[in-house]
Amino acid sequence: MKTKALFLDRDGVINRDPGDYTYSVDEFIILDGVMEALKLAQAQGYLIIIITNQGGIAKNLYTEDTVRDIHRFFTKQCAKNGITLSAIYFSPHHPDYGNSLSRKPGALMLERAIARFDVDPVQSVMIGDRDRDLDAAAGAGVRGILMETNASLLEVVRTLA
Repeated sequence: MKTKALFLDRDGVINRDPGDYTYSVDEFIILDGVMEALKLAQAQGYLIIIITNQGGIAKNLYTEDTVRDIHRFFTKQCAKNGITLSAIYFSPHHPDYGNSLSRKPGALMLERAIARFDVDPVQSVMIGDRDRDLDAAAGAGVRGILMETNASLLEVVRTLA
């Protein structure tokens, strides 16, 4: 039986988006209510999967290791709160430095997760704060929900019940 997934953008949805990039773990500030939102989604039977563009890698503003450090930190914070992240997918590309099918608005990261976890796109949701998040969701056959940058993820997740 296929499962459902909650796909989430990272910057501006999970952590505070400062307006440009999150350069380090020290700058990775988890937004209020995120842990409660993830607990609620998990209790509703959603796999939790992060889908994020990290174009700062292509721009040499930070490294893939830095992104992995941030993701390890976030995964540990989730685990401390009883939350299991199924996966975090990121694209290190930026259109100023070449084209990539993996970068949102492309749907490849979602499609990979759908195949890997046998996810039913029709039962799944992508929450993001940019049109490209919704475009990626649509490309994978997933419903997209647009939220305001740095707003309450908990308020959005409550509408899924």
